[in-house]
This record gives sequence, structure tokens and C-alpha cells, in this order.
Amino acid sequence: MKFTEEHEWLRPDGDIVIVGITEHASAQLGDVVFVDLPEVGDTVAKGDDCAVIESVKAASDILAPIDGEIVEINEALTDTPGMVNDDPMEGAWFFKMKPADPSQMDDFMSEAEYKDFI
Repeated sequence: MKFTEEHEWLRPDGDIVIVGITEHASAQLGDVVFVDLPEVGDTVAKGDDCAVIESVKAASDILAPIDGEIVEINEALTDTPGMVNDDPMEGAWFFKMKPADPSQMDDFMSEAEYKDFI
């Protein structure tokens, strides 16, 4: 698992990367009330806005951590956005993507480095 400075996590699963937000980000946001996910088939570049998460405190953009194609979204978040607060590191993943360049994953922090960062 890798972590970004924007408090996203990336978990490789074969040739796919699963993306979500960290427990720290979830706690900072407060109660999540809405999640707008990208479309399956969207091609994104690292740093592109690709999802929006709204809480009682604020709205935040979720950035594409790497270049690639969105191959699956977590539709359960649309109906139950509070999952982001309940299970941010597992069940509340946002999307799965096929990386254009898997070596981009090398740029991110390990779990220990992320814990030091926060």
C-alpha cells in the first residue's frame, strides 16, 4: 500500500490499483454526506480532479494519484457516503484504475513514511 501527500491510499491488486482516502483524511472531513465518483472508462492524468467528497465541514476534490483509466467505481458510496467515515481503508475505496505507468507508484510514501508525514 502507498500513500500520497493528499491523504489518498493506493493498493495494487494485480494490474489494477485501488484508490481511497486515509483514516486521517476521513477524520478531518467529518461526516461525509455526498460522494461524486468518476465514470468508468474515464482516462485521467496524475493530479486531475476525478472525484468530489462533501462532508458537513467542506467539499474536497479527490485527485488522480497516477495516470490511467478508471475501470471500476464503488457505487455503494453513492447510496451510503458515510461508509467513508466507517471504513475508509477497506470498504470505502473510491475507484479502481489501470495505471498507464505502474512505476508512478514508486513516488509515494510507505505506511511508515505516511505516519511520519501526518
